[in-house]
Amino acid sequence: MNTRNLVTILSMMVLVGTEVFAVAIAAGWALAGLFDLGDTIGHVLMVIFSLFAAWVMRQLWLRATSIEPLRDRTSSSR
Repeated sequence: MNTRNLVTILSMMVLVGTEVFAVAIAAGWALAGLFDLGDTIGHVLMVIFSLFAAWVMRQLWLRATSIEPLRDRTSSSR
């Protein structure tokens, strides 16, 4: 296992994940407040946007691990 790549990817995921989920929660709150939709619809929007943020994070993980592989290809298996 390539721990250097793992640390790099996890650090990037924490940084980007914080931003993506903050935007998702803020967007749901802002749209509910802007259109006076109430708390329940606001929470539903937050969940929907958070699911989209989770999908974005999964795509980011897949692309990051394709560029920075976690397993060394040259090492022999034990």
